[in-house]
Amino acid sequence: MPDKAHGWFRSWFRKVWEVRGGGLYAVGFAASFLFFEIREAVVEDIPQFVAMNNVLSSELIGFGIQFLIDTLLNFVRALLWPMYVVTLWPPAGAIALGVAFVLFPRYLKKPIERWLFQDGDPGS
Repeated sequence: MPDKAHGWFRSWFRKVWEVRGGGLYAVGFAASFLFFEIREAVVEDIPQFVAMNNVLSSELIGFGIQFLIDTLLNFVRALLWPMYVVTLWPPAGAIALGVAFVLFPRYLKKPIERWLFQDGDPGS
C-alpha cells in the first residue's frame, strides 16, 4: 500500500507541477493544498463524521456537501499561498518569497523533476 500511495502522490503532484508551471508556485500550491486539507480533516471532518448519529441520514449528505465546499475553498486558498507567506512576517516574508523564487530554479527544480519523471512519463 505505501508503494501505491507514493505512486498516487507522485502522479497527483506531477499533474499539479505541469498545470501550475513546474516551479516554486507549483510546490507551494501542492504543499498549501495538502496542509489545508489535512488541517480541515483533523480539526473538522473527522470529529464531525465521528459525531454523526446515523450515517444513513441526511447528515451524511450534508457532510458530503460541506466536504466538497471545504475542498473548493482549500483549492482557492492554496492558489493564494504566496499571499500567506508575505503576510506571515512582513516585510521579511516578501523578501523570503523573492529569494525563494530566485533560488528554487537553480537548486531544487532539477531534483524534483528527476523524482517526478523518473519513470519516463511524458514531460521529462
